[in-house]
Amino acid sequence: MQARDAAAPGLGARAALSRRQALLTTFGGFCLCCLPGRLRAEALALEEVGPGVFVRRGPNAEASPDNADAIANTGFIVGRDGVLVTESGGSLADGQWLRGEIRKRTDKPIRHVVMSHVHPDHCFGAAAFAEDEPTYIGHHALRAALEARGAYYRKRLEDVLGADKAGTVVYPTQAVTEGAEVDLGDRILRFTAHPSAHTPTDLSMIDTGSGLLFTGDLLSVGRIPSLDGSLNGWLKEIDRLKAFGAARAVPGHGPVSVDPVPALADLARYLGLLRDETRKAIAADITIEKAVGTVAQSERGKWDLFDDYNARNVTVAYKELEWE
Repeated sequence: MQARDAAAPGLGARAALSRRQALLTTFGGFCLCCLPGRLRAEALALEEVGPGVFVRRGPNAEASPDNADAIANTGFIVGRDGVLVTESGGSLADGQWLRGEIRKRTDKPIRHVVMSHVHPDHCFGAAAFAEDEPTYIGHHALRAALEARGAYYRKRLEDVLGADKAGTVVYPTQAVTEGAEVDLGDRILRFTAHPSAHTPTDLSMIDTGSGLLFTGDLLSVGRIPSLDGSLNGWLKEIDRLKAFGAARAVPGHGPVSVDPVPALADLARYLGLLRDETRKAIAADITIEKAVGTVAQSERGKWDLFDDYNARNVTVAYKELEWE
């Protein structure tokens, strides 16, 4: 691989790189700045999407005091020997709600809590399950990512929700390096730790009891995907998710259960366009500042929160692809 001289006309390479870095000062693909205050709390409801599998759909919104960051799809699986929480929720308040819903349905022990990746809407509810002393399951890179970002995420959540609702950083106690299995007695959960894609910490799971594939944010339906890892890597992992052959999937955002084939096709279309148009911008010596206003604009109207995330996706893609 040969590094490309990315300096724009009239700018030195060092100055151009400095400007690009200035655009990348935000942590991760999950943005808590400029939160809209107009959002209303949506009714929280769990749907049984498979035998013993319950999922709550999160709204396609940003974190706000009204929704307590309950914006991701969360839920749980009830097995013969215990319960596995598929996502912990986006805040202590969200996790407490989920734990209460579990206790309405079963008194079986909560043995496992899955943290599908580093973004707070998927892992900051973990502290709500502390009294259950579960095994917290995460990608092998999750601890390091939380050590780097956790305090920042917590502060931003506290600013929005208040310290009593935000939650604390919880680290995984079981790290998945490549694959792992959890036996709930009558069903097995199979985990895959993915290379850098949506984030560097993505974990997917297949439930043998229902056949459902839980993708985390490797699949987002309706809500624009956020790039916080590797664009090329994500496109490769889409093919891997397809190869699992699941008939139904639970995405990180969107309907509680979807046909993964068209849903992954929509995701691949957006990410492929993001890659191809960013490469063209780089080849034409178009700066990041201009590229964020032109790349993937044909996708506007196809995704919720497009204007909140597309520019940042272009920025992250540009940083990756300019050194191909």
